[in-house]
Amino acid sequence: MPMVRQRIPPGIHLIRSLRGKEWSLTTYRYVVLLLTFIAYACYHASRKPTSIVKSILDPEPVHRGLTHPWPVGEVFIKETMMVGNLTASPGKGWVPFNGKDGTAKLGEIDVAFLAFYSAGMYVAGHLGDTLDLRLFLTTGMIGSGIFVGLFGMGYFWNIHVFWFYLVMQMIAGLFQATGWPSVVAVIGNWFGKRKRGLIMGIWNAHTSVGNIAGSLLAASVLQHGWGWSFILPGACIFLGGVMVYLFLAAYPEDVGFACTNGMVSSEAEVLSKDGQAQILKGNDVEAERKPEHGTRERGAAVGILEAFRIPGVIPFALCLFFAKLVAYTFLYWLPFYLSQTEIGGEYVSVKSAGNLSTLFDVGGIVGGILAGYISDKLDARAITAASFMYGAIPVLVLYRIYGGISKTWNILLMMLAGLFVNGPYALITTAVSADLGTHKSLKGNSRALATVTAIIDGTGSVGAALGPLLTGFISTKGWDEVFFMLCVGALIAGLLLSRLVFDEFCERKSERKSKQNAPTDVSGVTQPLLVDQSS
Repeated sequence: MPMVRQRIPPGIHLIRSLRGKEWSLTTYRYVVLLLTFIAYACYHASRKPTSIVKSILDPEPVHRGLTHPWPVGEVFIKETMMVGNLTASPGKGWVPFNGKDGTAKLGEIDVAFLAFYSAGMYVAGHLGDTLDLRLFLTTGMIGSGIFVGLFGMGYFWNIHVFWFYLVMQMIAGLFQATGWPSVVAVIGNWFGKRKRGLIMGIWNAHTSVGNIAGSLLAASVLQHGWGWSFILPGACIFLGGVMVYLFLAAYPEDVGFACTNGMVSSEAEVLSKDGQAQILKGNDVEAERKPEHGTRERGAAVGILEAFRIPGVIPFALCLFFAKLVAYTFLYWLPFYLSQTEIGGEYVSVKSAGNLSTLFDVGGIVGGILAGYISDKLDARAITAASFMYGAIPVLVLYRIYGGISKTWNILLMMLAGLFVNGPYALITTAVSADLGTHKSLKGNSRALATVTAIIDGTGSVGAALGPLLTGFISTKGWDEVFFMLCVGALIAGLLLSRLVFDEFCERKSERKSKQNAPTDVSGVTQPLLVDQSS
């Protein structure tokens, strides 16, 4: 097995020198959770500007209000005046997106980003299991920041050539592919399976927090020119990459904690005096430290084909294909939809539509946490994910029919849609991916997390590319057709987990039957079944 020499992150080394003592295992875990949370929030924040500026680039007339963005000002703002100098041709959009095929071109730049993102994900996952995760993640964040910013520079350089924006999105997609496999692998390195669904459900709020932050950042500077809506989020992810380089300990071994079969030693099995294996429970106990920092030994990285053969990887990957098709259609088109749809007898401004769309992600935060908690409680990932996808169907129908009645109905139904759409998406990309990346068939090999995560999320990202692309064409016929596509996608996502749902039901039934058949003593306490070992 290859020996990999890691370096202590320079920021941690500096803090150690100043404090004169070491952090505890619990402290390191909190730092890892916080840094990976911020890192992926930055990734999602840098993806939001295209959805915010769609109505500026689109040839439709654009209006704006004169109040501060939510949550400082009102969520809904009436159209009060035409936009001034937001485009090269006031009131006519931005060349090359102001022609008859402008909406389709906006869909094409979305699919360019997501296609390269999904293709790069498979390569990035394998590289993440091979290279230093901290440096790999840093490179991806800094590269993403540069090319997101360059897209916005097209405004200041007065560029009106379609291929420029297409290429910037393609390269940005490749750099963004480094993010998800890396952060999930880091979390998997530091945390065991106990309460993984709840922990990752809370942690996965970074997706929605990033979407909200990206929307607010992009909308807050829109009046100064749409280019700033890209430069500001791009600068944020660039600085986030610097922070990851300085402070992220990607592996417990990097800061001196020993691991057993891919788990930090405080969660590993230990042998008691009588030779029986027990699991440490209760509060985390500080792990045994290695005498040397930075030297560690891990197994060979798992190949992509081998990762595909892990039970459950293919059905969950296909389910995520359709789940992300639905989720990313909202991510890229919800602000545009809100600005073009009458709500309570009024149309909202472009900036207001961007601010309002953040409420979908507020519901998504609740959905991710709820899905993680339920799946932990039931010990049933597939049942939970499928139930949420089926529940999303009637909610999407209600949002389309009743979302325009009033502002209150729109907010409530939008948040409910976010809960059901983002719940299974969050569960599959976090807890399910981590579970499968440490599956028993891997026999303790800890170098499969990034590869498995990349396969699942990479397949899902193909759906994420397809949804916005189809929406760009279908929306020209009407939004009813778009919502029909979303409902069909949610239905297929749930059906793809049918086999796993059936298996989980059988497991739960078998467990209940075993408990009922277990012998009890005279006090009514269930006794463990004894196995005759005389043979």
